Amino acid sequence: MHETSLNRRGFLRTTTLAAGVGAAATLTARTAAAQSSSVFRHGVASGDPLEDAILLWTRVTPTPDATPGSGRGPATTVTWELARDAALTDVVRSGSVVTSADTDHTVKVDVTGLRPATTYHYRFTAAGESSTVATTRTAPAAEADVARLRFGVVSCANWESGYFSAYRHLAARQDLDAIIHLGDYIYEYETGGFEGKNGVVRVHDPLHEIVSLADYRIRHGQYKSDPDLQAAHRGVPWICTWDDHESANDAYATGAENHQPDTEGDWASRKANSVQAYYEWMPVRAAGTANNRHLYRRLRFGTLMELSMLDLRTYRSQQVLPFQGPAVDSPDRTITGADQMAWLTAGLTSSPTQWRIIGNPVMITPTLIPPLEPEAARGVTQLLGLPAAGVSYNADPWDGYTADRRRLLDAIRTAGVDNTVFITGDIHSSWACDIPVDAAAYPAAGTVATELVVTSVTSANIDDFLKVPEHTVGRVAEEAFKAFNHHVKYVDLDTHGFGVFEVTPSGAQMDHWYVTAKEDPASTAYFGAGFRVGSGTQTVAPAPPLT
Repeated sequence: MHETSLNRRGFLRTTTLAAGVGAAATLTARTAAAQSSSVFRHGVASGDPLEDAILLWTRVTPTPDATPGSGRGPATTVTWELARDAALTDVVRSGSVVTSADTDHTVKVDVTGLRPATTYHYRFTAAGESSTVATTRTAPAAEADVARLRFGVVSCANWESGYFSAYRHLAARQDLDAIIHLGDYIYEYETGGFEGKNGVVRVHDPLHEIVSLADYRIRHGQYKSDPDLQAAHRGVPWICTWDDHESANDAYATGAENHQPDTEGDWASRKANSVQAYYEWMPVRAAGTANNRHLYRRLRFGTLMELSMLDLRTYRSQQVLPFQGPAVDSPDRTITGADQMAWLTAGLTSSPTQWRIIGNPVMITPTLIPPLEPEAARGVTQLLGLPAAGVSYNADPWDGYTADRRRLLDAIRTAGVDNTVFITGDIHSSWACDIPVDAAAYPAAGTVATELVVTSVTSANIDDFLKVPEHTVGRVAEEAFKAFNHHVKYVDLDTHGFGVFEVTPSGAQMDHWYVTAKEDPASTAYFGAGFRVGSGTQTVAPAPPLT
């Protein structure tokens, strides 16, 4: 999301850093426990489940000096086993790979020839040690009737802003088929560059803003050292895409707001560094061919749903100022790029499944910013990175690329496609929205799709920016947003946590779960709100929590 303006970055950098650094200078007992294996200190993970395949991931530290980004350490043979039982007595696939400093000692294995809708257990062994045994699951067969799918949904986890309790609570659940991460898995900022209301809770490594390949590798390694993140990866496969902070804030095809060529080199090199580290460190399977590798991809879950994961940073036109209406509406500007738009519209309009779910890094619902009293206005403009005087909308999400939004929504409507749900991250707040045919004529003109937006794991929102208690100033802004945008049925601008998203033949529902205090590593979680889309309705409605 557009998290920084020059004013905001300057404001955040004035925060007293010494207190935060002192408070987080040593590893906590929880982090130390996560590193109890000297070889597999970054855990294990799986991802991108297909009906007959799953991707397995780990990172090994073969010698003490072979730390992430160091370029040190010998080439190492890593063996792996995949079994039907947790004791690994019924092994169905196994093998070995050699990793080295060339790939930062990361390991990715695409295991094929598996059974659909089957739970498997796996582990790695290297340098005389074995990893923990983890669990994963393949997708249902393409033609299978599926009664229910349930996913954890997360976005925007800033290490410095707090602890990853949201991941811990997802790891404790036994009802998830996978976890969907919608972007901002890491943050690129220097320490103190974007913290929460209590300053720097945990210090970034490296301390400076990450630019080089070594920098990105070190930062990924730090995030993967978190015990709650490791626990969430151990239990189910993940399906991930990136937003901007995996490279730099407000990234676009040829640059980023948070990239200064005069001091940080050319953007293409920095972007390539971030992409290489991401593919090394994340359990994602690149789509396309060797000559056209891309992150946007589609996964099938029986006849019930297809999930289209988008990349809305690599191909987009540069953002324009929100009040530059003609530029915002220009048909020559794009958020998806032509190839991804063609792939997306073709897939949505021809999908044989009942539900079409879109993993969408930034909001697509049209949203006008209402008139607000000064304190609420200050919080909203800081959250969205807008000028203090206020403007009609935020130009970093789809609101800044209206021609592409119209192309997509028109394609859906013209094809008569129903049951299209965008699940979205980025904006550090929770939303439930009808996506109108024409916002100015809502509801009479009808709706095209729906959008369910999950809040941040830790990244700052309104109460953080204003340093006020939750649901004080934010509550005023929330009610104003709904009053000014009648298609917005729910918004919470203050809380942090995760979503639980269920799809059944009768409906799709997002439950918003919130942590009580992201600064507390033992934070509890509570149910905040549930919103459901009934099959064929294209509208959201409040719902009791999933059981």
